[in-house]
Amino acid sequence: MLPENQHKIDCHLGRLLADRDMTLAELAERIGLTVANLSVLKNDRAKAIRFNTLSAVCRELHCQPGDVLTFGVQ
Repeated sequence: MLPENQHKIDCHLGRLLADRDMTLAELAERIGLTVANLSVLKNDRAKAIRFNTLSAVCRELHCQPGDVLTFGVQ
């Protein structure tokens, strides 16, 4: 098992937001989360994500979970 800080899941929230000309604050307001919580996810510091959060992100960004998170080999 990998130590917590060495997971291989990459978050592409920053790229998805840029592609849609949307700010993190705008997304946070739309899905009812704080900017701080989304920032943790965006900057690959999250240890977990709730399915309802992932669903809300996908709904607002019109994407699939695999567009937000990928498994990367380091």
